[in-house]
Amino acid sequence: MQIQSLRHWLVAASLTLPLFAHAGDAAPTARAEPTPLVIGHRGASGYVPEHTLASYALAVLQGADYIEPDLVMTRDGQLVARHDNELGLTTNVAARAEFAERKRTQTVDGISLTGWFSEDFTLAELKSLHAIERIPAIRPGNARLDGAFAVPTLQEIIDLVKTLERSEKRRIGLYIETKHPTHFQQLGLAMEGPLLRTLARNGYQDKRDPVYIQSFEVDNLRQMAQRSRLRLVQLYGSGQPYDQQAQGSSLTYAQMATAEGLRRVARYAAGVGPEKSYVIPRDAAGNLGQPTRFVADAHAAGLKVHPYTFRAENAFLPTSLRSSERPEQRGDSAAEMRAYLEAGIDGLFTDQPDIAVRLRGQR
Repeated sequence: MQIQSLRHWLVAASLTLPLFAHAGDAAPTARAEPTPLVIGHRGASGYVPEHTLASYALAVLQGADYIEPDLVMTRDGQLVARHDNELGLTTNVAARAEFAERKRTQTVDGISLTGWFSEDFTLAELKSLHAIERIPAIRPGNARLDGAFAVPTLQEIIDLVKTLERSEKRRIGLYIETKHPTHFQQLGLAMEGPLLRTLARNGYQDKRDPVYIQSFEVDNLRQMAQRSRLRLVQLYGSGQPYDQQAQGSSLTYAQMATAEGLRRVARYAAGVGPEKSYVIPRDAAGNLGQPTRFVADAHAAGLKVHPYTFRAENAFLPTSLRSSERPEQRGDSAAEMRAYLEAGIDGLFTDQPDIAVRLRGQR
């Protein structure tokens, strides 16, 4: 399909899919989730600029069980999908002269950043921006769709999912990440309340509902565990969760990854989302090493394990699975996924859901 035709199709699909639902259509009934769970990371972000309705729709059409919106707050307290609150990498804000004076430097999660920030824009202003590809050097095809799509709200994403559930005749889940929760709490823009209220209004209230809420921080998950029966997932990065750092706590992700640490996480979470190296680290040559005890210890604590992120481009793959020296070309991502599935994971985040769905079908 030529790029102009693809652009027109994706724009039309993302704008009109919600119109196709009929009041008499029954929503799919709950049933056991597929194994392994395929989570469209920021949608099908290996094919379409991330966190757009088109990216989410494409992920579902490729067979993803869940789509992953990252949520940030606007100045007027609205939840929108962006990978970070800094907008310069994922929207055309830098090209908008009327917003030039909004560019500033601030500290977010202990890191100094310069750019344009979601909390400085109203929803109406954000809606005047358009999404761009975050890593154009690796995904030049996606960059050809720059400017085609708007920044979606959480409600728009939910409307899309409910429509696609009817057209696809299956349950489609939301795997929501709360971004920079301590930062937004300090601004008086805490997202946990608005998030839980929006989900409840749309019928998502129980652990049986197709929703996971994830965070790299700890306390906002603990707080939501007291307010909601939805399933929560503790993400694992490097160093410390920022809320623990801000409080002066010594708690680290490494401590949380021990058998005892995972048992403590299981007191408030249903699953864990580790960076892939927690499950299978890479050796000095950049190849996959031997699996750790992380999966076994998490399962012993009653936790699901959904590592991130599986990407097909050479830039992200183990050395032995790359197809060439060119970072933007695709290598053998299915082989990487297969190694992690053999290590016992329960699901995975991927930018190319179609590859994971095909691999699951083969298994």
